[in-house]
Amino acid sequence: MKAGTVAVIGRANAGKSTLVNVLVGEKVAIVSPKPQTTRDRILGILNEAGAQVVFADTPGIYKAGTALSGRMLRTAESTAKDVELILFVHDGHKGVSEEDIALMKRYQSVGVPMLIAYTKTDIMPAENIPQDVKEICEGGVSCDVYPVSARKGRGIEKLRRAIVAALPEGEPLFPEDIVSDKSERFMLGEIMREKILLKYDKEIPHGIAVLVTKFERGQNGVAEVALDIVCEKPNHKAILIGKQGAALKEVLSFARKDMEKFLGCKVFLTGYVKVKEGWRDSANLLHEYGYDEER
Repeated sequence: MKAGTVAVIGRANAGKSTLVNVLVGEKVAIVSPKPQTTRDRILGILNEAGAQVVFADTPGIYKAGTALSGRMLRTAESTAKDVELILFVHDGHKGVSEEDIALMKRYQSVGVPMLIAYTKTDIMPAENIPQDVKEICEGGVSCDVYPVSARKGRGIEKLRRAIVAALPEGEPLFPEDIVSDKSERFMLGEIMREKILLKYDKEIPHGIAVLVTKFERGQNGVAEVALDIVCEKPNHKAILIGKQGAALKEVLSFARKDMEKFLGCKVFLTGYVKVKEGWRDSANLLHEYGYDEER
C-alpha cells in the first residue's frame, strides 16, 4: 500500500488547515481568517483503500516577532525536512509575487518531492489561474500545480490522487481508526481558541493561550470542561469578558456547541480569563501552555 507523511507548508492564512480538514474528511485543525491560527504541528490522517496519508499541518510562515512565532516558524522548517512529500499551499486569490516563487523554490530545494495546492479559486477570476501557474513554472518552480477550492470541494479529488501517487510503498504509520495524533484535551483547547479568533478583532486573539485545566467524562454522559483563557494585558481581559461578562458568556456558548459535536455528548463548560504579561516571550510559560519547540 501507499503510505507516508506530507508536510503542509505555506504562508499564514493560505488555507492550509481548511484544506487538511477537507482532505482528511474530518475536522482535525481549527480554522479562522486570521494569521497564526495554527500554532503547533497537527497530524491529520487519511485512511483509504490501499493508502494512508499522514498530513502534518504546520504553522503558517509568518515574520517572527515573538518567541512563540519564532518557534512556530522553526516547526514548519523542521517538519518539511522529515517527510515523503511537501504540499505547498499557495493562496491563489492573492496572485503570485516574486517572494512567493522564492519561497516555493526554497522548500523545493530541501530535496523532498513537492506539489503545489493553489487555493481559494472560488473567490477569484478563473482566467487568472493559467497566468499564475505559468508564472510559477517560468519562475523556476518545477512541480505540478493543482488549483483547488477547499470550501467548494473543487479539484480536491484530483489533488488527493496526486498525493497518494507521489507516496512510496509502505506500512501504515497509525491504526486505521485514528484521524489525528492530538488528544481530546488538546482539541478542546483549540476549539476554544478558534472561537476567540472568530469573535474578537485585531491583536487580542494573537495574544491569547487556552489551557484546559479539567476534562472529565461523567457517568451521566456529560463532559465537564474547565479552561483558562490567558491574555497579555489587563485591558484585553476586560474586552474578552465584556460588559457584565456578556462577551465571555457568548464565546463560551459558541465553543460549547462545537465541543459537544466533537465529543458526541453534552458539555458543561466553564472559563476564566487570566493575565500573564509577555507570555509569548517567556520560555517557562510557553512550556506550561504546551508550546514546546521539540514537540
